[in-house]
Amino acid sequence: MRFVVHCLDKPGATSLRLRHYDEHKAHLATGAVATVISGPLLADDGETMIGSLFIFEAETRQEIETFNRADPFNRAGIWASVSIHPFLMRVDNRA
Repeated sequence: MRFVVHCLDKPGATSLRLRHYDEHKAHLATGAVATVISGPLLADDGETMIGSLFIFEAETRQEIETFNRADPFNRAGIWASVSIHPFLMRVDNRA
């Protein structure tokens, strides 16, 4: 099943986010759950990172919760909020 994980950063977390970026990317690459797509959420200026969006593939929500808790961004206290929801993809227009 696919899950969407929507994370919003605490105000002023950009420098902390950048300090933990390589560790965060390494965590995603572990394959503990399959990352379908991921990337930073941006402010209206199109440049400032304000959060993260992931679509993961896993058997259970618990796997996603465990994986997300272990994310270096989460452990560093970057995210102010995290929402996890099952996701049923109906349309995928990627070529």
